[in-house]
Amino acid sequence: MRRILTITLNPAVDLATSIERVVAGPKLYCKAPRVDPGGGGVNAARAIRKLGGQVTALVAVGGAMGEQLLQLLAAEDVLALAVHVRGETRQSFAVTDETTGEQFRFSVPGETMNAGDSASLLSAIAQAAPREGYVVLSGGVTPGLDDDFPQQVLEAIAPRTEKLVVDTSKAALAHLLAAPGKPVHVLRLDQREAEQAAGHEMASVADSLAFAQDLIARGVAEIVVGGRGAEGSVLATREQRFFCRAPYVEVQSKIGAGDAFTGALTLALTRGEALDQALRWGVAAASATVGTEGTALFERGQVEALLPQCEVQAV
Repeated sequence: MRRILTITLNPAVDLATSIERVVAGPKLYCKAPRVDPGGGGVNAARAIRKLGGQVTALVAVGGAMGEQLLQLLAAEDVLALAVHVRGETRQSFAVTDETTGEQFRFSVPGETMNAGDSASLLSAIAQAAPREGYVVLSGGVTPGLDDDFPQQVLEAIAPRTEKLVVDTSKAALAHLLAAPGKPVHVLRLDQREAEQAAGHEMASVADSLAFAQDLIARGVAEIVVGGRGAEGSVLATREQRFFCRAPYVEVQSKIGAGDAFTGALTLALTRGEALDQALRWGVAAASATVGTEGTALFERGQVEALLPQCEVQAV
């Protein structure tokens, strides 16, 4: 089994709590919070470890909050490679209204990085990339880094591996779609991101697959995975198209579900699973995660129980 490196440029210490009712005005006294390490690549690494995989989580950290993040990763037996950057690692928090079940999620931006931070990160990534392994760039690109940072990562790891999995957003995703250069190995988008990029709704599975194969034809990625919310996910290559239906799960929290998907899918690929089976693992991990509270991820047994209910079909 090849090792995996995950990259988190804008990690966070995640807090999740709840209160009987969220109202504006008075001071709200919440329950004791759950505290977890967060950020796209961090959560992907947590998911990989929970499923028994080997992974190193490269994280850009700073200040006391960065040290807390590293301690939280160590508590979950996730091997961390810290790249110290300027500024303080951010926090994010979520509050669940116990009366309505609604979840309010608040994310603050990371502090702006500079050219020195960028150079340090790319150097560390180049040295840590596993030979013939997988590198997962998941989560937002921190302010101050170039919009083409995913392409810079692909170039940095090229001497060791070409298997870059990208799950990012905003300007970095827009740049990757508009000016791809060399294709990444796997690109994951959720339905909202796909609709924004395409300029129209993805009303059907066929719409999502057509968009995915258009991205492949334009050289954006070799494999494109598209989320369709509670319905499931699609996966496409030039020759293959799959849809995996998600099992019904009572939603507790959507935090980390997409990251869990990316981690589980990548681990399955490193284990030599076929693409349709890797898609099933991703859907099962995401589904199990939405059934957990706050910033918690799934437990392995939950994913294994849901896996048989994840129906995948060639389309």
